[in-house]
Amino acid sequence: MSIINYTITDLIPQRPPFVMVDRLVYYDSEKATTHLLVQNDNLFCEKGVLQAAGLVENIAQTCAAKIGYANRCCNEAVKVGVIGAIRNLNVYRCPAVGELLETTIVVKEEVFQMTLVDAVVKSGEEVLVEAQMKIALVN
Repeated sequence: MSIINYTITDLIPQRPPFVMVDRLVYYDSEKATTHLLVQNDNLFCEKGVLQAAGLVENIAQTCAAKIGYANRCCNEAVKVGVIGAIRNLNVYRCPAVGELLETTIVVKEEVFQMTLVDAVVKSGEEVLVEAQMKIALVN
């Protein structure tokens, strides 16, 4: 599905300087992909490298962007979610300033207000992170 030109802050509840995604580039009912250009002023950058905590937040905000886009398509307010669990987190390499990250989540299960996703963060063709994340929506 093509993405209407929403700004990322139209789709996620986070606000600068805590925004860890730049743009939603793909959305369908089971999958979403975001981009993030790693910048030196990112809260999670140390000595020119985006730390693992920033990568985890990038995955969470990719989930938020998917949920937010679905909310916007239904003319609903963007819902707030929290990380309920992280499993099988493998950080193979942390990216440097200037790298463009492509983060893809695939929904594996949705039950009540919980969503379980498989996530992959890449720089080019290189897989940097793989994980499963559970997001709980807050009313």
